[in-house]
Amino acid sequence: MFNPQDPLFWTLVAFVLFFAVVFYFKVPASVAKSLDARADGIRKDLDDARKMREEAQQLLADYQRRSRAAEDEAREIVAQAKREAEALAADTRKSLAESLERRTKVAEDKIARAEAQAISEVRATAVEVAVAAAENLLRGKVTGNDASALIESSIRDLKGRLN
Repeated sequence: MFNPQDPLFWTLVAFVLFFAVVFYFKVPASVAKSLDARADGIRKDLDDARKMREEAQQLLADYQRRSRAAEDEAREIVAQAKREAEALAADTRKSLAESLERRTKVAEDKIARAEAQAISEVRATAVEVAVAAAENLLRGKVTGNDASALIESSIRDLKGRLN
C-alpha cells in the first residue's frame, strides 16, 4: 500500500511534514494572533473614524447654529440701524422745521421792528415838517412880542401832541 516509489506517497509525506512543521512552530496561532491584532486595529480605526465623524457632525451643527445666530444678529443690527436712521431722520426733519420756524419768526420780528422804526422815522419827519411849516405860517401872519411867545408855545404843544 505505501510504495516509496509512488509520487503520491511522497506527496503525502510532504503534506504531513508540512503540517507537522506548521503546527510545531505554532504558525496557526501566530497567524491567528496576527489576524486578531489586525482585526482589532481595523476595529479601532473604524471606531476612531466613527467618533471623528460624530465629532465632525457635531462641529458642523455647531458652526451652522453659530452661523444662523450670526445671521440673525446681523439682521437685528441692520434693523436697529434702520430704526435709528429713521429716528435720526425724523429728528433732523423736526429740528430743521423748528429752526426754519425760529428763523422765520426772527425775520418777521426784524421786519416788524424795521416797519415800526420806519413809521416812527416818517412820523418824526412829518412832525418836523409840520412844525417847520406851522412856524413859517405863524411867523408870516403874527408879528410882535406876542407873536414870538405864541409861536414858541404852539411849537411846544404841537411836538407834544404829534409824538
